[in-house]
Amino acid sequence: MGETVSNIPDSLQYTSEHEWVRVVDESTVRIGITDHAQDALGDIVFITLPSVGVTVSAGQAIGEVESTKSVSDIYAPLAGTITARNESVETSPELMNSDPYGDGWLCDIKVDAPMAGLLTAQEYAAELGE
Repeated sequence: MGETVSNIPDSLQYTSEHEWVRVVDESTVRIGITDHAQDALGDIVFITLPSVGVTVSAGQAIGEVESTKSVSDIYAPLAGTITARNESVETSPELMNSDPYGDGWLCDIKVDAPMAGLLTAQEYAAELGE
């Protein structure tokens, strides 16, 4: 059996673009980037997030993460309206490296429709070849 390279919590859902989705309540989800993504990016030095109240479409670029290696887009995993943003990661982007599933979250989205098209932890791990 191979060694697990990334931390992939079973309690979350995932996208192929390396975002995680946590259900907050029946109409709201919290999103962030996965441990795999932060590891691949390296030291994160800057982030832009969408404004509260902005309507987003699934798959739409809603922000950027800049690291010492590259700049990557953040994509909305689901359609909806931004209801909260984690301003802590804008002032301390390293939180995305140190705690990607906790204090390094990005924003909350009030979803327009039932969640669909997301990956389970096992499916995401399979995409990573783990």
